[in-house]
This record gives sequence, structure tokens and C-alpha cells, in this order.
Amino acid sequence: MKLLWTLLVITAGMGLSFEAGLLGPLGDQVGYLWATFSIFGVGSAILWLARLFSGQPRPDWGSIPSWQLIGGLLGPIYVVVLTMATPTLGVAMTMIAVLAGQIGQSVLIDSNGWFGTTKQPLNRYRLLGLVLLIFALVCGYHGGQA
Repeated sequence: MKLLWTLLVITAGMGLSFEAGLLGPLGDQVGYLWATFSIFGVGSAILWLARLFSGQPRPDWGSIPSWQLIGGLLGPIYVVVLTMATPTLGVAMTMIAVLAGQIGQSVLIDSNGWFGTTKQPLNRYRLLGLVLLIFALVCGYHGGQA
């Protein structure tokens, strides 16, 4: 089951590269905020329809701690930055930078057990992975400057 989830996440990650490649030109044509709005608008409509047909009960929003809803703020910020950066950095460099930020923060979250996650110790393999990712970021940055 772990392998299946890994493959699904890799596939979803591939979708982010497509999204970055599409958003850059869209942002140039309609503006970065409208491009972001279009992504969230289409996504919200699809999720609303999926929820409608899934039969999931409506959540009790009042019982949810407000800090858990902060992702609603972070998502649009991420997409606007992605839309603005991709035309300058290119898709590959943008995704490497995204990964560096995601994995760096993820290591902090895991090693401290923040947000109710299971605490994962920072070991030499995780640290090596982070160092190699930073190395990829540096290589991609210098390799892109001809």
C-alpha cells in the first residue's frame, strides 16, 4: 500500500509541473491574480461536484481549530508565486525550489512532531537527502545561466 501511495504522490507531483507550465503563460496573458483565481475557481467547482456526489456529510466548521484552516491562505500565495516565478526560472528550476522549500519545512515538521504529526527523527539519510536537494537547487541555478 505504501508503494501505491508513493506512486500516486509522484503522479500528483507531476501534475504540479504541468500546472506551473500552464500558469506562467496564463499569468502573462490575464495577470497573476486572475490566473490564480481561475485555478482555484475550476478546482473549487470540481471539488464541490465531487463532494456533492460522494455523500460525505457536511463538516461542523465551528469545531475545527482555526489554525487548521491556514492552508486556505497558503495555497493561493503558493500559486501566485508559482505563476510569477515560472516564466523567469523555468518549470524545472521552479519545481526544484518548491521541493527545497517543501522538504526543508517538512523535515522541521517531522522532527518536531508539529501539527499532531508522528515525530520522525532527523537522521543522516534525511539530512543527506536535504543536502542533495540543496545541491540540485544550486546546480539548476548555475546550469540555467548560460
